[in-house]
Amino acid sequence: MAMILTHPACLLHFPGPGHPESPDRLRAVLTALAAPEFAGIPRVEAPQVARSLIDRVHAGIEYAQIFAHAPHVQSLRLDADTLMHPAADSLEAALRAAGAVVAGVDAVLDGRARRAFCAVRPPGHHATPERAMGFCVFNNVALAARQALDRGLERVAVLDFDVHHGNGTQDCFEREPRVLFASSHQWPLYPGSGSQTESGVGNVFNGHLPAGSGSREFRAVWHDQLLPAVDRFQPQLILVSAGFDGHRLDPLGGLNVETADYAWLTSEIVAIAHRHAGGRVVSTLEGGYSLTALAEAGAAHVRALFGFVS
Repeated sequence: MAMILTHPACLLHFPGPGHPESPDRLRAVLTALAAPEFAGIPRVEAPQVARSLIDRVHAGIEYAQIFAHAPHVQSLRLDADTLMHPAADSLEAALRAAGAVVAGVDAVLDGRARRAFCAVRPPGHHATPERAMGFCVFNNVALAARQALDRGLERVAVLDFDVHHGNGTQDCFEREPRVLFASSHQWPLYPGSGSQTESGVGNVFNGHLPAGSGSREFRAVWHDQLLPAVDRFQPQLILVSAGFDGHRLDPLGGLNVETADYAWLTSEIVAIAHRHAGGRVVSTLEGGYSLTALAEAGAAHVRALFGFVS
């Protein structure tokens, strides 16, 4: 009972020549997932996320301006790193990326899948309730978590292993005890948030990885600090912000994580999901800017995510 959600519109968003968040990232992942071993996994075309759900998570005036202007202009700059171009296509891509993760939640809650992977872009975990930033337009995983709460779940865990802290996701839920947020990230690094003193209402757990950290440190912060917190929380659903820019080949990160580490962590996440959540996990692509590492680590993540499906 596995599912991969994606949409061709996610390839249309083009932030500019030389920009690291390029359509080639998604092409690399989709090419890896076209291998024969993944042939039996159903592919589902992502719907657009509902505007009403966006308005509940992203109340800032900037988001109203995105909807007002993007359909009518060629380019729309949201911050120094985030350009919607062509703006209408970028809006469509962002709506489909968020819609994929929300649809993944609906699928696992309805029993149509046990686990789902969303091969989409733009990423989302930097987008805050007030503004888009850091390559991200809408916070895809935050919208999915809100959907899960709206459908009656009382404990939703969001786990983020991107090299950058998911500041937007933390901002969305740091005062919401029904959502646990756990993140490992290089420290210090953009966006500068994610201190271990940031604990929300006892529902936020940040694990620091100094530049140069590799397999031992990455596994230790999850095994010793973050996964036990998730286990104690006993989530009814686990959402994963799957960023692969901590890989040793990545040009933007400064960590030395290996492909096998992502597979290990994914297997640990699935094991917790089996204990508490009926095996329900929805994962979505975040960062990762080495095409080689992205394809290899993304495939390893999906292999481990679906390898336990029964």
